[in-house]
Amino acid sequence: MFQPLKGVRVVDLSQVLAGPFATYQLALMGAEVIKIEKPGEGDWTRIGGLLPDLAERRMALAYLTQNGAKKSVTLNLKTPEGLDIAKKLVATADVFVENFKPGVAGRLGLGFEEVRNLRKDIVYCSISAYGQNGPFSARPAYDHVIQGMCGIMLTTGKPGDGPTKVGAPYVDFATGMNAAMAVLAGLLEVRRTGAAVQVDIAMLDTALMLMASLMTQHMSADWIPRQNGNEAWSASPSSGAFETADGMLMLAANNEPQFAKLCEAIDRQDIISDPRWQTPTARARNGDSLRETLNRTFLTRKADEWETILEKAEVPAAKVRTLDQTLAEPQIAARGLLSQVRVEGHDGAIHVPSLSFRVDGESVAPQTPPPVLGADTQAVLSELGIDADGLDRLRDAGAI
Repeated sequence: MFQPLKGVRVVDLSQVLAGPFATYQLALMGAEVIKIEKPGEGDWTRIGGLLPDLAERRMALAYLTQNGAKKSVTLNLKTPEGLDIAKKLVATADVFVENFKPGVAGRLGLGFEEVRNLRKDIVYCSISAYGQNGPFSARPAYDHVIQGMCGIMLTTGKPGDGPTKVGAPYVDFATGMNAAMAVLAGLLEVRRTGAAVQVDIAMLDTALMLMASLMTQHMSADWIPRQNGNEAWSASPSSGAFETADGMLMLAANNEPQFAKLCEAIDRQDIISDPRWQTPTARARNGDSLRETLNRTFLTRKADEWETILEKAEVPAAKVRTLDQTLAEPQIAARGLLSQVRVEGHDGAIHVPSLSFRVDGESVAPQTPPPVLGADTQAVLSELGIDADGLDRLRDAGAI
């Protein structure tokens, strides 16, 4: 079993998507992740959404997506007793993860300096909207707010459509993966130096890194990206989106070998011999007429037929699919991208993400389902020497 983080303890104070997805990746790699949640409430994602029977038990799908293989401990950090237990747990941890607004962890007494005093060789991971410094650092945000801030919305959609958000909360999940990578690097640095490491992950930074080529072109050549619809960034007239008899086909024939294979595969060798399109320069100059010619040809068959034809010709192409069509493809099952977990009291399996990469030819799935709220409070606190009477006193104090 792939467990490179076996023996690593993570105290996780993060909520919602980015932070929990980061610690989910760590849990799938073998780390013991102790998720600290507010008594009686827990992570905000535990409620709402589809499948009301799960949401009523604070096990909503949004929570289940990224909280498998973790432990849940309830602590009220606003009580002295709850905060004291949190500090005792941190002293046993290798990694501490929080996604409060900058400054909040410090005001709680769990800032970097305080945590480093508790554990001198800890990896302290802060996840926030804009980072721990800068004039925007105190601002709150969610995925769609960052999409508006980072510029992606004015490159998405067709010209004239107005700003268009990406359809999934990709900034949240990319930030989680970025944070997991930062924690892994931090653990290696701690091993090298023996000193604590603070890593600072921002949603805006992550969103901009996902647009790295656009940033480079703008900063280096004063170029402003515009809405490009479904066309390829290469701007090749033989790449991008083409309508077929029953839907859209995405095509990439950017270089000369690909263009030649394309023309042969669609039985339009006459295109290659036409002086308007014989060279890349000529095709760029006469791009509109080439696209019109290709479009007329693609309209003669269905998208899946063209996909099969172009696959055999080794020309990159794909029919535009709905999510259900994509997930029904045998490629998804072959990759083991999703795992099944069972939730007590719910009929049917819940499908959650596996680790985002394969290891030794296998996918890596969560070994335990996402925990119910507070499921591990007693067991974890008993490790700290708190007996049954102590647990009762903590409950009376509202600490757990």
